[in-house]
Amino acid sequence: MPDHWHGLVELGEGETLTTVVQRIKGTTARAVGLHDPNVRPLWAKGFHDRALRYDESSRQVARYIIANPLRAGLVKDVMDYPYWSACFMETGSDLGSLGCTGRG
Repeated sequence: MPDHWHGLVELGEGETLTTVVQRIKGTTARAVGLHDPNVRPLWAKGFHDRALRYDESSRQVARYIIANPLRAGLVKDVMDYPYWSACFMETGSDLGSLGCTGRG
């Protein structure tokens, strides 16, 4: 998406969502800054989050996120969006068997 980011993250032991988001923003801002130092600021302060309910399927949420560029009219096929990736580790969750896909 050109003006925001959607992600589905699973926090590790002792991690907070704030720390993970700070790490994502910092890493991407540094990478973009190396490519084009005139892009400032890259990210707005803060973030909006929504926790999955116990009965929600993380697979359905992941599909919703991946289809955002399609719904926004940015591409005609989700595989054409150059900035998506989905990487799910073998964890026994309902995402565990998907493996890593996409262009990320």
